[in-house]
Amino acid sequence: MTILNTFKSLQGDILSGASMPYRRKSWREKLEKKMEPKIVVCSTGKKKFVPTPMLIYSIVKNIPRGKLITDKLLREKLAEKYGADFTCPLATGWFIRIVAEYSEEEIKSGKKLSEVAPYWRILRSNGSLYEKFPGGPELQAERLKREGFELVKRGKKIFVKNYERYLWDIVI
Repeated sequence: MTILNTFKSLQGDILSGASMPYRRKSWREKLEKKMEPKIVVCSTGKKKFVPTPMLIYSIVKNIPRGKLITDKLLREKLAEKYGADFTCPLATGWFIRIVAEYSEEEIKSGKKLSEVAPYWRILRSNGSLYEKFPGGPELQAERLKREGFELVKRGKKIFVKNYERYLWDIVI
C-alpha cells in the first residue's frame, strides 16, 4: 500500500466517523476537566451536591501536616457549604482518586512530597486507609508513618490509631 493510499484510507475512516486510536487521558487532564459544581434534586426531593475534581484538589492541597480528614467529613462540609442535603459519594470518591493519581504523576516528574496535594491524609470514614490509592494502602501507610501517625492492622485493613484526634477542622 502506498503512502497516498494509506492517507486516503485514513481520510475515509475519519470522514465516515470511524474512531481514531484511543489515547488515555492523563490524570492532569482529568483533574483540569472543565466542570462546574452543581446541585441536583434527587427523586426523593433531597439536594445532592456534585463537586468537581479541582474543588476536591483545592481542599486536599490545604490539609495541614499532622492533620487528617475522612471522606465522610469532607462530603459533610461540602454539603454544608453549598446548601445541599448531602454530597455525592461516588463523584467525591472518583475525584479523590484523580487527585491522588495526579499527585503521584507530579512526584514522578520530580516534585517533592511537600509540593503536591497530600492525598494520603484522607481516610475512610472508619479511619481505614484507601485500597485504591496509588501504591495501595501500603504506600499511604508509609507516608502517614513518616508524618508520625501510628497505624494498626485489623484483619486485612490498616487503620490510623485514634484518627479522631487528628481530624482537620476544615473550613470550606
